[in-house]
Amino acid sequence: MLFIPNIGKNIRMERIINRETRRTIIIPMDHGLTLGTIKGLENMAGMVDKVAIGGASAVLMHSGMVGAGHRQSGKDVGLIIHLSGSTSLSPLPNRKVLVCSVERALKLGADGVSIHINIGADEEPEMLQDAHKVVESSRKWGVPLIAMMYPRGSKISNENDPEVVNIAVRVGAELGADIVKTNYTGDIESFKYIVKGVDIPVIIAGGPKMDTIPELLQMVYDSIQAGSAGVAFGRNVFQADDPTQLVKAIAKIIHDNYTVEEVLKEFKFD
Repeated sequence: MLFIPNIGKNIRMERIINRETRRTIIIPMDHGLTLGTIKGLENMAGMVDKVAIGGASAVLMHSGMVGAGHRQSGKDVGLIIHLSGSTSLSPLPNRKVLVCSVERALKLGADGVSIHINIGADEEPEMLQDAHKVVESSRKWGVPLIAMMYPRGSKISNENDPEVVNIAVRVGAELGADIVKTNYTGDIESFKYIVKGVDIPVIIAGGPKMDTIPELLQMVYDSIQAGSAGVAFGRNVFQADDPTQLVKAIAKIIHDNYTVEEVLKEFKFD
């Protein structure tokens, strides 16, 4: 009998990353733990439907929202359960603590798990220690781990600075993550250098809602040209006027190699 190492992780990874393009569109919906109910996430199940129909690879949420938010019928979509968090009311909002385990995530049907680490925060050492625990558990159970690696703290004046983003991404790879999510640096060449420095997929965060859709699509296109493996966009998608259409447009760039101009000809955005 042929033995395939890490077959469990490989199967789960294919529910997160497209097997043909090796790229992904992840829609994080974990914002409620930090901010409470916000626009777009009043009805989690409804929003999951919209992005799944649009072609999202996976949605990402906290464990307590799986029953109310993940699809039970219709078009399938991967499930990533976020394991760490903090609230906006905390005196230490940059300190992310573990709020779920890999084992619980698996019991809930997760295809992958994620953690958030702020590199440069005063509490960075504790977050790195938590990451070690999650890496060990995810390897034991064959679960893909997405590390949200952000340069964030008193020493960080620009969270998109290539120098600090480079450190954040490399830390994620050095810890043993399977995918790293981080800030886009703003230009192709600097991000290309960062992506080439690790041998795991790097995807970009959307950050706060951007002013225009063409601006958002240009960031997606540029990141793909730099070698990124896709996006993890939350508010920029679920707070859009038409999340389904926007995900379809993003998918054209990520999976079909459309230019921004080609996408804007095919899709009409206000």
